[in-house]
Amino acid sequence: MERKPAVTASDRIHNFADLAGTLLADGFHYLALFAIGGAIVWSAAVAFIEMAGKGHASIDDILLLFIYLELGAMVGIYFKTNHMPVRFLIYVAMTALTRMLISDVSAHHRPDMGVILVSAAILLLAAATLVIRYGSFKYPSRPSDGPR
Repeated sequence: MERKPAVTASDRIHNFADLAGTLLADGFHYLALFAIGGAIVWSAAVAFIEMAGKGHASIDDILLLFIYLELGAMVGIYFKTNHMPVRFLIYVAMTALTRMLISDVSAHHRPDMGVILVSAAILLLAAATLVIRYGSFKYPSRPSDGPR
């Protein structure tokens, strides 16, 4: 049985629209990833140049570089697998809280309730990481279609 010309034209238009939409969405996706990655590299380079200008690096500076490293790794993993590694967001939060805790204690030199609260938040994030790792081990997601 022969297909009607209107049906085949409709199919071609639909296929073209799907292809164009996929191309635009993937293009935006890659452009955004490169922009985020570039901003991370730029920020890390500026922070490193400022440290070199001071002549020394404090523990705050080193932890800031670890935050940039974790963000860069997160972008790289997302670029390769198209999955957002939530654990890396938790690692960034833990490093940021550790950085805040160290700078607060070194500036004020007195223990207070804030130190306990920040420490409890870090412990809570560590427990969340443990739960996520256990869940992904015990209940793995289905395999993806592979690298893009």
